[in-house]
Amino acid sequence: MTMELPSIPANIPEPGLYIVATPIGNLGDITLRALNVLQNVSVIACEDTRVTGKLLKHFGIKARLQRLDDHATPQVRARIIDEARRTPVALVSDAGTPLISDPGYRLVREAREAGIDVVSVPGACAAIGALSIAGLPSDRFLFAGFLPVKDKARSEMLAGLAGVPATLVFYETAPRLERALRAIADLWPDREVAVARELTKLHEECRSGSAANLAAHYADHPPKGEIVLLIGPPADAEAPVLDADAMLRAALGDAGPGKAAGIVAKATGIDRAALYARALELKGE
Repeated sequence: MTMELPSIPANIPEPGLYIVATPIGNLGDITLRALNVLQNVSVIACEDTRVTGKLLKHFGIKARLQRLDDHATPQVRARIIDEARRTPVALVSDAGTPLISDPGYRLVREAREAGIDVVSVPGACAAIGALSIAGLPSDRFLFAGFLPVKDKARSEMLAGLAGVPATLVFYETAPRLERALRAIADLWPDREVAVARELTKLHEECRSGSAANLAAHYADHPPKGEIVLLIGPPADAEAPVLDADAMLRAALGDAGPGKAAGIVAKATGIDRAALYARALELKGE
């Protein structure tokens, strides 16, 4: 069904590149400004023309679409930038705010280098939406994109973030969620974790607890949909030696004592020789 646009004053954007956030689920979350921009640009660069086409059809907007994903060539980006010199051009992702684990970084960087005005048209963002409802500290947070797929790479990435005094925010897929939670449980059994799922949609859920308890829950109730995974910051009283033991055990699952010691030394600043000796002890247990 096509939605009738609200009555808003016509405001033709100046030439430039407009970074336009779109809904992550609930179509009512699009902003009036975003609608105005999308109505009045000469072209909309998007990840998938089919996905963006459905959004535009819902709001009765007709526009020329240009596919721009991670495989876009420099020539495609150059054409978009050249057009933005003369007319307003929009960049959208399939959902949410462009560039937040979505394509667009190269286009924005090259546009700025070319002297093109790059304008933010903010709106929905899954990472920020999840952070606002998870009940974890939000005064300082680190968004780290998607966790690696491979167990070893995932453990190394988490270990590298162990000392960050902030809430960690990741995107994750439903099939990989349980394994990610078990990796977190191995490293930080006492940290509070939250899983925000299907944000703004009918079955929105935000569940919190220990990583082990959440892993057990989702083993029994396989999740669906888009997921934001949040990990609370380390407690002030969290003992570094205990952290180091947990991190060494996790690293030893995929690496020998020497490499495991190196990974944990880099993440914590603890002496590598001491960690190597401890890794040998843990290996022998």
